[in-house]
Amino acid sequence: MKIIRNYLYNAGYQILVLILPLITAPYASRVLKAYGTGINAYTNSWIQYFILFGSIGIALYGNREIAYLRDDPKAVSKAFWEIQLLKTITILISCIAYALFLQVYKQNHIYMVLQAVNLIAAAFDISWFYNGLEDFKHTAIRNTLVRIVSVILIFTLVRSQEDLGIYILILGGSTLIGNLALWPRLRKMLVKVKINELRPFKHLHPTLVLFAPQIATQVYLVLNKTMLGSMVNTDAAGYYNFSDNLIKMVLALATSMSAVLMPRVSNEFSKGRNENINRFLYIAFDFVSFLSIAMWFGIAGISLHFGPYFYGPEYEPVGPAMLIESVIIVLIGWSNTTGLQYLMPVNRLKEFTTSVVLGAIVNIFLNVPLIYLWGLNGAMVATVLSEAVVTIYQLWVIRKDVELKQMFLNVPKYMIAGIVMFIPVFWININVHTSILTIFADVALGIVIYIVMTLLLKPTIVDRIKGIIKNR
Repeated sequence: MKIIRNYLYNAGYQILVLILPLITAPYASRVLKAYGTGINAYTNSWIQYFILFGSIGIALYGNREIAYLRDDPKAVSKAFWEIQLLKTITILISCIAYALFLQVYKQNHIYMVLQAVNLIAAAFDISWFYNGLEDFKHTAIRNTLVRIVSVILIFTLVRSQEDLGIYILILGGSTLIGNLALWPRLRKMLVKVKINELRPFKHLHPTLVLFAPQIATQVYLVLNKTMLGSMVNTDAAGYYNFSDNLIKMVLALATSMSAVLMPRVSNEFSKGRNENINRFLYIAFDFVSFLSIAMWFGIAGISLHFGPYFYGPEYEPVGPAMLIESVIIVLIGWSNTTGLQYLMPVNRLKEFTTSVVLGAIVNIFLNVPLIYLWGLNGAMVATVLSEAVVTIYQLWVIRKDVELKQMFLNVPKYMIAGIVMFIPVFWININVHTSILTIFADVALGIVIYIVMTLLLKPTIVDRIKGIIKNR
């Protein structure tokens, strides 16, 4: 039941993450215009590179290491301070590198300086520690309060296009405050450790091993916006950012399960309970498939008119971009399950790294010609193909260790339910005048059709959910 409770905490927060931008994004897009939102997306893409290099692979490594050691308070405390000390050093180096970079790169200089708050915030991010202990409650509550305050500040202080700097500060500052809010509780969770016992650099090599997949992953998150801003214009980077944000907000509901199960599987692996690992994988993969396929067809069905209606008439390109990108909800949902919940916890880092590096290579090689030919939509196609490569490779490398047939047992049924849902939802979206009422009605209709079809097709998840409700 702890897994379910943690999922509900994490999923509940992700729902809030989904709802709040639905409130602020239309406001920000209209106040800051495509030019302002594009500059924010473009300058933020630069700071993310320095955050990546400063954080190296600590988020993934720290999560897994704490999960391995969590039954030993002294070992957990020692590992925390060693890993956090290492991170402080690497972030400091990254701050110096960013300061030197700003001496050379003068474009959008003031906004580039303001984005540095995000780099400082990264130094204090210890959510990896709480996740390793499977303590999702406190991070969810912390993030909820911080995001609510940031929403209030955006509506209060961001009034015109000239307030772009304030908008960037609010986003970065809220992240910093949220990260700092997790520190006071450490006094109750850690025991005293002597400074001369700490060996932070012993963690350097394993974090660097995980650094490669994070660099590759960052390609999907950042490089597309950087290349669009350079090859097309900053408006295109903004369109990509808004489409990607909506897709990733919905995706987070599906990937919450992997985030919750990763420390549990890591702990099971450290205790040699390998029989439980595959069982967790089959359950999670089925659950993620059920959610992600519904989300894919649902988002695709409303995308064409929802994007421009949501953000404003000048954001017309967001609709087709969302339609193309929506399939990655399924692809990333699957790769998160096989990668972060299976390959990572059982220490098969080589295969995990290879998968995301292959995806990054495909993304880099496809981005240039596809962006040149089709601009924003070309970047979306490159993203989809890259994620497909990651997912297919991960499934191939685990084929001898798990039963793929069992993993995909219910996928055809979910696909049928999704297609049946998509047809009326898409027809309504393109033929009925778009309003807040029709959007909600379209979404509600889609949910009802998918649930009814799922009950008629009777995948095994139906019995599993009934069992959870009965034993609650």
